[in-house]
Amino acid sequence: MKKIFVEQIIDKINQVVELFGWVHSKRDHKKIVFIDLRDRTGIVQVVGNESFKSLNLEDVVYVKGKVKKRPKKFVNPKMKTGEIEIEAEDIKILSKAKSLPLPVDTSGYEINEEVRLKYRYLDLRRERMKNNLILRHRFIKEIRNFMDEQDFVEIETPILTKATPEGARDFIVPSRLQPGKFYALPQSPQQYKQLLMVAGIEKYYQIARCFRDEDPRADRSYGEFTQLDVEKSFTSQEEILSLIEKLLKNVIEKIFPEKKIWKVPFPKITYKEAMKKYKTDRPDLREKKDINILAFCWVVDFPCFEWKETEKRWDAMHHPFTSPKKEDLSLLNEGKYEEVRADQYDLVLNGFEVGGGSIRIIDPNLQKKIFEIMGHTQKQVEEKFGHLLEAFSYGVPPHGGVALGLDRLLQVILNEPSVRETIAFPASSGGKTAVMEAPSEVSEEQLKEVGIKIR
Repeated sequence: MKKIFVEQIIDKINQVVELFGWVHSKRDHKKIVFIDLRDRTGIVQVVGNESFKSLNLEDVVYVKGKVKKRPKKFVNPKMKTGEIEIEAEDIKILSKAKSLPLPVDTSGYEINEEVRLKYRYLDLRRERMKNNLILRHRFIKEIRNFMDEQDFVEIETPILTKATPEGARDFIVPSRLQPGKFYALPQSPQQYKQLLMVAGIEKYYQIARCFRDEDPRADRSYGEFTQLDVEKSFTSQEEILSLIEKLLKNVIEKIFPEKKIWKVPFPKITYKEAMKKYKTDRPDLREKKDINILAFCWVVDFPCFEWKETEKRWDAMHHPFTSPKKEDLSLLNEGKYEEVRADQYDLVLNGFEVGGGSIRIIDPNLQKKIFEIMGHTQKQVEEKFGHLLEAFSYGVPPHGGVALGLDRLLQVILNEPSVRETIAFPASSGGKTAVMEAPSEVSEEQLKEVGIKIR
């Protein structure tokens, strides 16, 4: 006999089984005491004697007993195991639990989020949160399966890297071995995946961790997030869009069969059309806000540049490695920067931006010109991007890519009010990490080692 999960006992009538789990609820009927035993896969009723009276909610227990059919009048149609129960022969308390600081048998929406994140290890016991994490696991697993079938190679890129201007604030990490110098956590693997194209990999992807010091929102977790990062050589915008449409159709049909994708291929709207018709570049195309309808669309032909009034300079609307559309290069040379369109595409789902990408610049001279338009001096370009420009001088294939924000994508598919409902240990809206309450102070010795003083 070996330990099995609750979901495995339904067809084991009159067999003796061993289960491990938590006491989900208890009902005392004097000489008979009922508990609901919960494990990762479900809940089952266990019938015990007076020895069960000492059990507390959320005690961790071992139960050995016979699987019996419930009397018809006691069948619970709301439970997967509602037609059976365990007639206990033995029970052992493996770990006692004191009273919980928050309930775990509700949806959790009614509880203050700061409390939920402080006790996240308890919050994750609730059915909804556990299911979200399992669905996330299955979703990412199917992404990997699909990308492997399409002959893409998963390659990890460094977490300790170099600070480069990519649109958000960097998280910086001091170097002990090179005092006074700093690493930066990657805002995305953008330059590394382009270097992999120079290396001849041709088809790259990664389930990548990205770090940006941006203010949190309901659809954006503070500090870090996970994205599907993709890059392909010898490709086109149409090919990349088609790849992602096939990927999402394939994965959603397998993991979320109750969901209906509104249109395939996804509708394609220009930035200008979206702003004119919907007053936003993240349009919600659903005619009715049905929770099971997934209305994907592509927004294309974004402006290549946007004017930063406070800084009195042009900046890349997407990022500086995005190629202008070929037919607009003459406008670039004429200095009509506001008219230049980018070979860029954003993926929108039900009014949320869930991904984006572009065809990249491969001409070092054009790349230098883009940096100059953005206000970088020749020295700054060399310091920040010299490695990329040199790499491009050794033969670089035409390439492009895309990234999907998996946290936000799952938030929208699952109809969750916050992206934090799809992440195991997210930071709070105030920037504190769940449970650990980082950031925190460090010792004088640690600061001295890296040559830093707090002013």
